Amino acid sequence: MSRRDSNMIDRALVLAALKDSFGKLKPKTQMRNPVMFVTYVGAILTTISFIGGFFRGVTSAFELQISVWLWFTVIFANFAEALAEGRGKAQDESLKRTRIQLFARLIKNKKEIRVPATELRKDDIIICEGNDIIPADGEVIEGIASVDESAITGESAPVIRESGGDRSAVTGGTKVISDRIVVRVTSEPGNAFIDRMIALIEGAKRQKTPNEIALGIVLAALTIIFLLAVTTLKFFADYSGAASSQDLRNVVTVPALTALFVCLIPTTIGGLLSAIGIAGIDRLVRRNVIAKSGRAVEAAGDIDVLLLDKTGTITLGNRMATEFIPAPMYLTQHLAEAAQLASLADETPEGRSIVVLAKEKFDLRAQTLTLSQARFIPFSAQTRISGVDIFEPDGSIALRIRKGAIDSIRSYVEQNGGVFPDEVQRVVEAISATGGTPLAVADDTGVLGVIHLKDIVKGGIKERFLELRKMGIRTVMITGDNPLTAMAIAAEAGVDDFIAQATPETKLERIRQEQQNGHLVAMTGDGTNDAPALAQADVGVAMNTGTQAAREAGNMVDLDSNPTKLIQIVEIGKQLLMTRGALTTFSIANDVAKYFAILPAMFGTLYAFSGTNNGPLAALNIMHLHSPQSAILSAVIFNALIIIALIPLALRGVAYRAQTALLLLRRNLLMYGLGGLLAPFIGIKLIDIIITLFRLAS
Repeated sequence: MSRRDSNMIDRALVLAALKDSFGKLKPKTQMRNPVMFVTYVGAILTTISFIGGFFRGVTSAFELQISVWLWFTVIFANFAEALAEGRGKAQDESLKRTRIQLFARLIKNKKEIRVPATELRKDDIIICEGNDIIPADGEVIEGIASVDESAITGESAPVIRESGGDRSAVTGGTKVISDRIVVRVTSEPGNAFIDRMIALIEGAKRQKTPNEIALGIVLAALTIIFLLAVTTLKFFADYSGAASSQDLRNVVTVPALTALFVCLIPTTIGGLLSAIGIAGIDRLVRRNVIAKSGRAVEAAGDIDVLLLDKTGTITLGNRMATEFIPAPMYLTQHLAEAAQLASLADETPEGRSIVVLAKEKFDLRAQTLTLSQARFIPFSAQTRISGVDIFEPDGSIALRIRKGAIDSIRSYVEQNGGVFPDEVQRVVEAISATGGTPLAVADDTGVLGVIHLKDIVKGGIKERFLELRKMGIRTVMITGDNPLTAMAIAAEAGVDDFIAQATPETKLERIRQEQQNGHLVAMTGDGTNDAPALAQADVGVAMNTGTQAAREAGNMVDLDSNPTKLIQIVEIGKQLLMTRGALTTFSIANDVAKYFAILPAMFGTLYAFSGTNNGPLAALNIMHLHSPQSAILSAVIFNALIIIALIPLALRGVAYRAQTALLLLRRNLLMYGLGGLLAPFIGIKLIDIIITLFRLAS
């Protein structure tokens, strides 16, 4: 999948969208958009009226032009939607190429058989080895392998997939580079991850979001109101014409009323509404984020509470050993030697960094110890301790060294009759207060000292949180660290709140509490233990490297597995809502201006004053349009062209600004509201001058 943004003015893309815009002229397709369906019906009616007049020997260039421009209005709206859909075709074609005819090595009745991938069902067990294409979505239940996921993520570097951890999910269409894994299928045919991605990119199954539905109801209501108003206008014109002894039949015609109706209903936002929604999903896709529905993208724009993991999101992720601080009466080098020995069986990044620091500081290298000389105690999440027991030649224990979390080492020392020194405790508190993580080292003689681990806060993250705060979004850091460490990092990063020593239960409880207080919550996760919280959150972003449970629970999947992407997702959601609000404001303001363009020109001569051709309504013809026909035609042409003019803005989105809803509303009213009022006056007047110059409305 390409990371490059699609080019909105690419010639091939425009031609394909133009072709699709004619294909969307089917009545069933048009009925999905009530506003444009009304315009579609109006175009049919004016066409029938012109054809009927032609066969009666009465041809009207005015009616022909009205009919043509109404068809253009419908086609331009279709073009906007087709262009938005077309921008995802590159990703779409790339993904479709992964759905080649595959065969799977299915385990059935303890035997391996070769079957087409299309015959796989959920819970089937398959085997994949080096150079095999994984035939279906699944979860690794045995083994470990290197997997090429470039067809999905665009990243050429392979990733590790293994059983029993948070990196067990595999995606159909990706390729095993080396080793062997046993996979349990987790999806039915046609409902795999790639199938859902393709459907979202194509927009074929894109369901309308709640805000779109609500806005659609408002637009439909306005359409019904204007339908009643325009329908009764004919009776008003006939009555007023008879009362004033004037003939308005050549002015108030079916094509003229149809054109008036189309111009007064909010066709601009009606024509662009679908394109705005599709473009919002497309902007996520181009950042390698797949939203399972448009509802999730929209919800991201309404988020006001953000839960972020500390590690990898706020900080760089791997805590590194930076300093050895000995206890009183011990040398720093002695502490370093003991820490290195105790870390040899610690395969965590922290453990490896301790070995490296001892080597760099004191040129210490791990001693070669045979199994008869030593017994290594590997690090585990349960004990939070690693270490080594060194034996005498007779088999008795000569020395026991332990390294681990402060609470674990304190318990170990006290259980062996020792005391955790107050001086060391003060060092621990000082390290925690600065955002570091202290580890203690002890042997049979007592506590040797402390290792200072430090996790660096990412550059620029504080500024990002400041922008979110300006938008009224509260940030909450989630960490397993102790409260002192969590408080220091929270202060350095600039988050609003934090959850220390977090467990899956505390995450879920915090989300529910925020939601009960009326907030919308977003969070990220990758493990099975994150699944409940991801499912509960209004926007749950699962990492693609995570477990199948996490990917199914979240309503978005980040293919790059970058936790900081959550901030971008919120910004894209905000931009989607800002774009829809701005163009709705512009569209409604447009309609207000068109009243002054068409109605005064149509009825300017009604009840004309003695000795003049102007009546009371002529005073409202502030644009001084040439004639009723030129006014109507100018408004219809402007109505069509403005949709084309706004397509780039609908696809790109309005400029994102980190502002509160009140400031954004003021900006919309000033820029798009006032702009929407002024643009028709200028545009319609210029078109009227051109029409009059070339006598197109005669």
